Amino acid sequence: MSAKLEEQKLELASLISRYTDKDGFHQTSLKSMKLIRFSTISEPLHSIYEPSVCFIAQGSKLVMLANEMYQYDPNRYLVASVHLPITGKITEATRDNPFLCLQLSFSTEQILDILKDMPIVKQEKDLSPKALVVGKATSPLLDAVIRLIKLLDDPSEMNVLAPLVIREILFRILRNEHGEQVKQFAILGNKASSIEKVIKLINRDFAKTLRVDELAQSINMSTSSLHVYFKKVTGMSPLQYQKMIRLQMARQFLLSDHVHAAEIAFQVGYESPSQFNREYARLFGSPPISDRNKIKALTSKE
Repeated sequence: MSAKLEEQKLELASLISRYTDKDGFHQTSLKSMKLIRFSTISEPLHSIYEPSVCFIAQGSKLVMLANEMYQYDPNRYLVASVHLPITGKITEATRDNPFLCLQLSFSTEQILDILKDMPIVKQEKDLSPKALVVGKATSPLLDAVIRLIKLLDDPSEMNVLAPLVIREILFRILRNEHGEQVKQFAILGNKASSIEKVIKLINRDFAKTLRVDELAQSINMSTSSLHVYFKKVTGMSPLQYQKMIRLQMARQFLLSDHVHAAEIAFQVGYESPSQFNREYARLFGSPPISDRNKIKALTSKE
């Protein structure tokens, strides 16, 4: 590995550390960029990833989507092309060397805007689309990431230059290994584009009864084809995906409000509180109220 790349990783870690004085998620003045810092390894945490790319400057993390696992660290970045219910676990972090990460969200429109200026390269084989990919960090890519975070020091420069630097970062990701996987979610007419539409519909109406045949009809696809392609992209069926979204939203409601578990069950679309309790405990390890108490007890100790 080149000395320059090692220097860039150290510089990125120093910059993130400068802007994160305590553990947690830090929203920057640039709306699409968050900085993350944690000083200890974590239990598996369930969350919904938005379309984004994550660069770790220090430490490492394991991300699980359905039955697949993705490990990334300062040598590798992670790209999520659509909204995904994932389980993440920080696997390397200490008080002296905390986990440091930069998350940059993006839209399909940004990818399309870049693709129109890129030459069309014919693929030797048809790639099965994957919504989550891990790529190798390169020196030109990290250079752009470092320039982006440095713009936080000068708001007047950031307003003008940040969109250009973000475009460069996304361009370099599209040029890197697995870039073709990211492209497939943006190119109109691709099956992945149709699945992205279904994912958005499920996220918007997660509490409503899911009618897979109607979803398939809305994207001009047969029900069986929708199941096949949806599973290729997300690793699960539409119903399994909806259940994950419902349970993760329920956990957010539990932690933000003192309402009864039964009431939250109905809010996220469950007709049976007992079924909700069972499925919640299966995913998070304990029933809703016990889980809320456990998390609040851990938070109060920090």
